[in-house]
Amino acid sequence: MPFKTRVTEMLGVEHPIVQGGMQNVGYAELASAVSNAGGLGLITALTQPSPEALAAEIERCKGMTSKPFGVNLTYLPTLNAPDYGAYAKVIIDAGIRIVETAGSPKVREIWEMMKPHGITIVHKCTSVRHALSAEKHGCDIISIDGFECAGHPGEDDIGGLVLIPAAKDKVKIPLLASGGIGDARGFVAALALGAEGINMGTRFCATKEAPIHDNVKAKYVENDELGTNLIFRKFHNSARVGKNDVSDEVVAISAREGAVFEDVRHLVSGAQGAEVLKTGDLSKGIFWAGMIQGLIHDIPTCQELIDRIIGEAEEIVKGRLSGMLV
Repeated sequence: MPFKTRVTEMLGVEHPIVQGGMQNVGYAELASAVSNAGGLGLITALTQPSPEALAAEIERCKGMTSKPFGVNLTYLPTLNAPDYGAYAKVIIDAGIRIVETAGSPKVREIWEMMKPHGITIVHKCTSVRHALSAEKHGCDIISIDGFECAGHPGEDDIGGLVLIPAAKDKVKIPLLASGGIGDARGFVAALALGAEGINMGTRFCATKEAPIHDNVKAKYVENDELGTNLIFRKFHNSARVGKNDVSDEVVAISAREGAVFEDVRHLVSGAQGAEVLKTGDLSKGIFWAGMIQGLIHDIPTCQELIDRIIGEAEEIVKGRLSGMLV
């Protein structure tokens, strides 16, 4: 039996489960598989080398699913910034109805382009104050990202058990819980804490349809909850990645007195990370991973994973929890 929330209603999906927009992972293969399984799949815009390539990827995804899917567009404060407006125009012209955003507050310029076209904006935040600001400026759904997450957890170090209800107490629009969720227990817990759905990144990387090498998928299964490294903390840009020899080296170099980002740049380039995902050579660079690795024990299809989460969640709610009521 599906779980109905404001998120399922707003996104037009069967289950309140969203695939995170992940660099070099969010291709049509994964997005369509998640959507076909009743969740919301996301193509990652900046994985594509140009707006024209994004347009082609969106059309490719349309050919793989008739169900709703969205596009992630993350606004990064880089020196050689892409043409965000051009990427946004492609999304609008393609008739995409759901966009996940993250990054700099300047992303609101993209919202202003998209909102007149009826696009639903899901924005990722790592703090209550940022969630309130996003709500104030017109986003529709907040994806609140706890400290357990892969990628950038912010600098506040607040886990989901506190962050989700803290956000729920103050934010009126729907919340997606993100970070440290990968099974039915996390799904039910997120709903109990006030979220109306979940966002999963690392767990969807460990599926058959994820377009990454089997060696990386095997590493997600092998690593436990301690199998991540928090890097870039000294540089005020904390990032959680999978534990391997390269990320261990990044931690060691960063711990040296006077260390600067340039000392580790050669180890953490995006091109090298993409090479890891493509070739499975874990000596080439870092790969994104969350603490949820400790609860990943297999590589199912997206359909199997979502069916399992929803089925077991129903058993938890109707069985174990209801049985505790006296």
